[in-house]
Amino acid sequence: MLRRQFLNHALVAGGLASLGQLSWVQASAQALRVARMKGDATYYMSAAGIEPAGPVEYFEFPGGNLVTEAMTSNQLDLGPMSEIPPIFSAERNAPFKLIAVWKSDLSGQAVLTPPGSPVIDFDHLKGRRIGYVRSTTSHYFLLKALNERGLSFADITPVPLTPQDGFAAFKAGQLDAWFIYGIFIQLAKFQANAKVLKTGHGYLSGNIAYAASNEAIANPEKHQSIRAFLLDQQKVWDWQDRNPTQWAQVSEEITGVPAALYLDQYNNRSHASRWGTVDEEAIRSQQQVADLFYETKVLKKPIDASLLWDKSFTL
Repeated sequence: MLRRQFLNHALVAGGLASLGQLSWVQASAQALRVARMKGDATYYMSAAGIEPAGPVEYFEFPGGNLVTEAMTSNQLDLGPMSEIPPIFSAERNAPFKLIAVWKSDLSGQAVLTPPGSPVIDFDHLKGRRIGYVRSTTSHYFLLKALNERGLSFADITPVPLTPQDGFAAFKAGQLDAWFIYGIFIQLAKFQANAKVLKTGHGYLSGNIAYAASNEAIANPEKHQSIRAFLLDQQKVWDWQDRNPTQWAQVSEEITGVPAALYLDQYNNRSHASRWGTVDEEAIRSQQQVADLFYETKVLKKPIDASLLWDKSFTL
C-alpha cells in the first residue's frame, strides 16, 4: 500500500508555487544554489559515501517548470528539467542555458491503461479520456502519439493532472489511458493492475537537461563548482549500479514508496544513468520537441533550440 507520508509529501509538493515555499538546506553564503527533485541523485550522496565537492544550498521542486521559473527570477544557479520547460522559457528569453544532458531511463516514461480499458493501441485514443502532465515529457509523448495516428487534442478528452492527482484518477477508473513517468508507473502497476501499453522507446529521447544561470556560467568559481557538482551525480549513479538493493531501501526511506517498487523500476530500466554529450544530436532532439509544440499550437511562435544551449562544460 502507498504510504501516507508519500501522499502527504506529494500533495504538499504539488501545491508549491513560489521559491519562498520550497524546502532548502543552508550550506553557506557562497554555496551553489541547486534545484533538486524528491529522490534524485542528491538524496543519495551520504548513502553512497560521497562528500560534496563544494558547498551547496538545495531547493526542492516538484517539477522542471517551477525550476525554470525560479531560474528566471535569478533564485538558482543550477537545476534539472526535461527538454520541455526550457522551450516555454525561451519565449520569455529566460536568463539561463542548458549545459549538460543526463540520459535517463526510457522505460521510466510510459502509457498505462487500467483493467478493461478500450485502449489497446494508439489508434484507440480517439474519443477517450487521456491523462497527462501539462508541459512535461508526458505532454509531448501524448502529442507525438496522437500525431503519429493523425489525431489531435480535439479528438480526445485531454485531462491535465499532476502525477499525484493522475494516480488517484487512474485508480478510480476515471482515465482510459495515462501518460506518466517515474515511480508512478510502478505504483499503478502494483496497486491498480495497470498495463504498460507503451514505453518511451521510439518516442522520447530520454534527455534530462541541467540548466545553469547565465551569471553562474560567467562566474569562473561557480562554473568550476557546477562541473564538480555534476561529476558527483555520476558517482551516485555508479553507486546505484553497484548497490541496487541498498539504493531501493534508501529510496523507500526518502519517499515512503516500498523498496520492492524501486527494485522493479531498476530491473526494468533501459540503461544505466549516465551523462551524455551536449552535441548536435541533443539540440536536434529538443528542436523536434519545440517544432511539434509549435505545429500543434501549444507554442505561439517557433523556437530555435540551439540558442538554449551552452557547450562550455565537459563531463
